Amino acid sequence: MAPLRFSANVSWLFPELPGLPARLRAAGSSGFEAAEVAWPYSESPEALARAAREAGLRLVLINTPPGDREKGEMGLGAVPGRQAAFGEGLEQAVLYAKALGCPRIHLMAGRVPQGADRAAVRSEMETVFLENLRHAAGVLAQESLVGLLEPINTRSTDPRYFLDTPQQAAAILQKVGRPNLQLQMDIFHWQIMDGNLTGNIREFLPLVGHVQVAQVPGRGEPDSPGELNFPYLFQLLEDEGYKGFVGCEYQPQGDTAEGLNWLRSYWDRRGRPQAGQ
Repeated sequence: MAPLRFSANVSWLFPELPGLPARLRAAGSSGFEAAEVAWPYSESPEALARAAREAGLRLVLINTPPGDREKGEMGLGAVPGRQAAFGEGLEQAVLYAKALGCPRIHLMAGRVPQGADRAAVRSEMETVFLENLRHAAGVLAQESLVGLLEPINTRSTDPRYFLDTPQQAAAILQKVGRPNLQLQMDIFHWQIMDGNLTGNIREFLPLVGHVQVAQVPGRGEPDSPGELNFPYLFQLLEDEGYKGFVGCEYQPQGDTAEGLNWLRSYWDRRGRPQAGQ
């Protein structure tokens, strides 16, 4: 069983530092081999690629653009009437992914329209999502990229987000039926929506292309106070043969580097993966 590989989500970690390049440098100095960023679009892809290279990092995940944040958009994949904008955002994400050497793009589903009843629009939104995902799978396949679907909890984080359970996401992936579309498992969201993490991890891990972690309910470091036993969960992922990256997408409770003792302890106990693993 190989040790897990961790990536620093620099949209969340090192908030004390201004700008993504500085955060990438800090992640590299802290021992990470990889990084991920939600929305890299405020920086040029060349500048980000250079910063990652200088920090000794590879970029492993970015998101599609959120849409119009001032209008409350948080992704466009399932939003009726926004198909053209989703396609444009996808093209921008692919451009960045290619420049960054980043193999995965989270295809954000988006929110139920303001004032709409979730149950009433569910069928229409799923139809739009399926259409957009089939288009995205074709575009991504041309560049040997993988698209990811991430359920986000609607109990505390985003009450209007369309895709909120692993069961819903797995059903959509089955309907689309494209091998370069996979599931993004954020353990924070899965615990809040459904619990049953051992069973759900074992059931859905064959579909998973990326994992993210944070403690529940405070969304802090894995060793911060909360509901989840991360040494057990990390061992479970190892035992189940997970080979992808584990993204550190949490809110540091203090200085980011000082809060990485949990990761140093893991490395001390399990060692670090060899290059190329």
